[in-house]
Amino acid sequence: MQEQKYILENVTSFEPIHIFDCGQCFRWNKEEDGSYTGVFNNNVLNVKKEGNKVIFQGVCEGDIEEVITDYFDLNTDYEQIKETLSNIDEYLKTSIEYGKGIRILNQDLWETIISFIISANNNIPRIKGIIERISKKYGNKIIYKEKEYYTFPDMNALGQASVEDLRALGLGFRDKRIYETTRMFLDKEITLEELENEQNVETLREKLLTLSGVGGKVADCIMLFSLKKFSVFPIDVWVRRVMNELYIKEEDENKVSKTLIQNLAKEKYSDLAGLAQQYLFYWKRDA
Repeated sequence: MQEQKYILENVTSFEPIHIFDCGQCFRWNKEEDGSYTGVFNNNVLNVKKEGNKVIFQGVCEGDIEEVITDYFDLNTDYEQIKETLSNIDEYLKTSIEYGKGIRILNQDLWETIISFIISANNNIPRIKGIIERISKKYGNKIIYKEKEYYTFPDMNALGQASVEDLRALGLGFRDKRIYETTRMFLDKEITLEELENEQNVETLREKLLTLSGVGGKVADCIMLFSLKKFSVFPIDVWVRRVMNELYIKEEDENKVSKTLIQNLAKEKYSDLAGLAQQYLFYWKRDA
C-alpha cells in the first residue's frame, strides 16, 4: 500500500480529541504534535486538525477519500443533529458546545464486539493494551513511517487462540468469554451478516446478548458504535451520574435504575438518544 494524503477544508463537527477520546474507540493514540494515529480495518492513518482544515495522511486499502468519508461518517449532517438536540434543554446544549466535534465512527462490527467485551469492568489504558497485544499476536503487520502497526485479527485468526493463549495476553476473566464468542461465530451459531441486517433494535439486542461476555451496556455500545443505532442509550457510571444530577436528583445515584434512565432518555431524546449520550458522557467525564 502506498502512502496517501487528503485534506478536508472548512469541515464542521470534527474535532479529533472529541472523536477519539469519547469512549467509542480504542486504537487511536495522541502524538506529540497533537495529531492522532490509529489503525482501523487495513488502514493506518494520522489525523491532524489545523485551523479549519483536517489533514489525513497514511496507508489505506483503497482511495483515502472514500475510506475517510465512510469511516468518519462524513455524509451525516451533525450540524442538524446538534441543532435538534440543543433545542431539548440547556443541559444538552451545554454538553454539545463542550463536545461539538464528536462524530460516531463507522467501526468494523467484529472488532467492536470483541473490543467491548474486553471493555467490561476495565479502564481505557488497559483495554487499549490488551487490544494492542491481541493485534500484534494475531493481526497483520503494516509498516508506516518505519514503525510497525498491527491490524485487528479477523475471527479465523483469533480462532487460533486457546483460552490459555488469551489469558497470557492479560485478558483476565474475559479470556473465556472472547474464546466462546469467537467459537460461536466460527461455528455459525450467529453471523455478522445476521446482526448487520437486523433492523429491529430489540431483536438485535437479544441476539447480541446471546454472545458470551455481552451484557446490556456492551450490547448497546456495539449497536451505537458499529451498527449506528442512534436510539440506544448505553449506561455506565458516568451516564448514570449525569442523568441523576441533571434530571432525577436521587440522593444515592446507585439507587437509580437503568430502566428509569432508559425510559427518560427515550422520552427526552427519542431516536437521537445515543448521540445525546455521547455528548453528555464526554462533558461529564471530561469536564
